[in-house]
Amino acid sequence: MKKQDRTQLWMQADWLETVTAWIQAELRRQGIAQRRPIEQSHIRPWSTVLRVPAQEGDLFFKATDATLAHEPALTLSLSRWYPDTMPELLAADVPRRWLLMRDGGVPLRGIIKEDRDFGHWHSVLRTYAELQIDLCDRLDELLTLGVLDRRLSQLPSLYAQLLDNTEALLIDQQDGLSSADHRRLLALVPRYTEMCEELAAYGLPETLDHGDFHDANIFVRDGHYRFFDWGDSCVAHPFFTILVVLRIVPYVLELEEDHPELARLRDTYLEPWTRFGTRQQLLEAFELAQRIAMVNRALTWHRSVANLEGALKDEYADAVPGWLLEFLQAEDGASA
Repeated sequence: MKKQDRTQLWMQADWLETVTAWIQAELRRQGIAQRRPIEQSHIRPWSTVLRVPAQEGDLFFKATDATLAHEPALTLSLSRWYPDTMPELLAADVPRRWLLMRDGGVPLRGIIKEDRDFGHWHSVLRTYAELQIDLCDRLDELLTLGVLDRRLSQLPSLYAQLLDNTEALLIDQQDGLSSADHRRLLALVPRYTEMCEELAAYGLPETLDHGDFHDANIFVRDGHYRFFDWGDSCVAHPFFTILVVLRIVPYVLELEEDHPELARLRDTYLEPWTRFGTRQQLLEAFELAQRIAMVNRALTWHRSVANLEGALKDEYADAVPGWLLEFLQAEDGASA
């Protein structure tokens, strides 16, 4: 089923009736009273969310597209392993990719835009780094759950395969790659392989990468930061996560890209990893990982966009060539 068809399905009365019946059965089973009718909060090409007003507070239902098939099973496992930092699930139907969860609290974005306290991000990054380190021992479990395999050993072949998909790259089209840029990216395939090998040589363990770690996916409740929306997650180099963080913080807070607080956030994240290397080694690995991660972002977007059609595809298609162009520009800067 095409993603556009999935979006239409999520708006159909019979699907909503089936979901409502499942939700209400779970509420009755757990003795939770519903206060008002269920509302559809939003629909995206890859997921939909329903708000369930309940006596004890709003609950939320989430259904995901098949391209995010690992998210329900992963979220269920993470909520069991780390109950204080993950969504609090009430029910899950993994085969149907359905989750029912409690309200995660207040989005961090709204809080930090108001108080501009970077302490939130410092706390989040310390917690997240420790979580990644703990998950290093669960790689086989994560892969069994269906989490995407983006380990350094896999990325060079995935990069080459992506470059073969000229339709996704919008060659010589609006918002796409030029033929010249495409040739340059193809010429970088051996170099990208070398980069992955160089990063692996630093000896940092691969682990779970959230894939979209920003302040709209982090919620605050009862003094705890909770990490939501694991649909873009993969098993990868840990430092890939910070590529998104160091983009979203200056964007939300309207900071210059060289604002000194960004370097402090990077250092806070790296501090727990000093058990695996010196600060200088970590800084070198970090800089290399940020460039490699740009290709990973292109791969993630390609997975999301591949089955879209029409206006939906037009809306998101530029993300794949956009990230590849950023990688190309970053390599130009690194070699200058």
